[in-house]
Amino acid sequence: MTGILLTGCHVVTMDGTRSEYPSGHVAIEGNKITSVGPGAGPRSGDTQVVDAAGCLATPGLVNTHDHLYQWATRGRCADSTLFEWLVGLYPVWARIDEQLTADAATAALAWLARTGCTTSSDHHYLFPRGGGDVLAATVAAARRVGLRFHPTRGSMDLGKSAGGLPPDEVAEDLDTVLAATEQAIRDYHDPAPDSMLRMGVAPCSPFSVTGDLMVAAASLARREGVRLHTHLAETADEDSYCREHFGATPVEYLDSLGWLAEDVWLAHGVHLDDAAIARFAATRTGVAHCPSSNARLGAGICRTADLVSAGVRVGLGVDGAASNEEGSMLGEVRQALLLARATGGPQALTVRQALELATLGGAALLGRAGEIGSLEAGKLADVALWRLDELPSAGIADPVAALVLGARPPLRLLLVNGVAVVEDDQVRTVDEAAVAAAAARAAAALR
Repeated sequence: MTGILLTGCHVVTMDGTRSEYPSGHVAIEGNKITSVGPGAGPRSGDTQVVDAAGCLATPGLVNTHDHLYQWATRGRCADSTLFEWLVGLYPVWARIDEQLTADAATAALAWLARTGCTTSSDHHYLFPRGGGDVLAATVAAARRVGLRFHPTRGSMDLGKSAGGLPPDEVAEDLDTVLAATEQAIRDYHDPAPDSMLRMGVAPCSPFSVTGDLMVAAASLARREGVRLHTHLAETADEDSYCREHFGATPVEYLDSLGWLAEDVWLAHGVHLDDAAIARFAATRTGVAHCPSSNARLGAGICRTADLVSAGVRVGLGVDGAASNEEGSMLGEVRQALLLARATGGPQALTVRQALELATLGGAALLGRAGEIGSLEAGKLADVALWRLDELPSAGIADPVAALVLGARPPLRLLLVNGVAVVEDDQVRTVDEAAVAAAAARAAAALR
């Protein structure tokens, strides 16, 4: 790969001092950033120079919670609570297969790329019998689109007949889950510093997984050196369920199972009291804040400012497209800011803090703050270049406010590992029209 030099742009680095350069550069060789700073930047004869005047360069956005297969069920149960939504959709999701998952995941990842995302996690916990290798389908989709990928092998072993929420036909037994999870780590996990794919272990939730599986999954993950993920404290219904079944809050229950630790990040964290936040801070447990999904399902508003103030690591996630039809990573930055300010006032979260949640914050949750999440020499070349000189943003005084508060600006360029995935607001690694058509067929098949 030849070098790339982005020059003349406003650069938001998210480095240790949160440096910004109003007219700066980002220089790249291969898959690494070699120079970031003011001025035109270094160049050599084989450098591709991109005149980025009128643009804003940021680290690529990091999506820390998603369910890619749900792209095929957008728009359903639009006015339901979480538990009503799950009861309505579990039987539909029980019909997914490898091809449908591939089509849905490709569409979801392509749109994530169009909205500035360079790294995405995925929490896949549904493995219908006879549906083929649905996890492999998500991995193939990420490779096709070209995003850095952190899939997790999810699971549910607590069916309805045993007191759980999901129907029995989508529950697996503990031994099957553990064997499949260990095999997925063997097949896909790459611990290298420039890895494009790292696996995680992710039992679904307190109301769909037994305590035995939670404990065994944590033991497996720590033995294999991968991270742990699950849903927690998303709704008041979940709080009631945990008190009734375990005599504890969701956080207390997870703590009793050995799940609060630096290698754990939890999706949602909406219903947290002060003691729970303090416990997260003490154990270095992370939270994937999913503001649009929480608002869409009426689950509540995460105490983002309080978490950040307490020193809890917080990132952002779009969640599945069945509870966030937009599926936009940049959209979550704005929603996180607005919800924090709606409850805590205009200083609850600044525009730069909101952007930090989606970049360095997300990288920290995934254990990759040393490699991605900021624009610094030596880090991987995951860069978003946004046009601020066109109608949506032209004339806005603060470029970061333009990005976070204004209309979504076009992406001039999205680099992942130094490779262009989006150019001139079009995904270049896949045919967008073909991807859209396949996604429509997948949705129709489930109807």
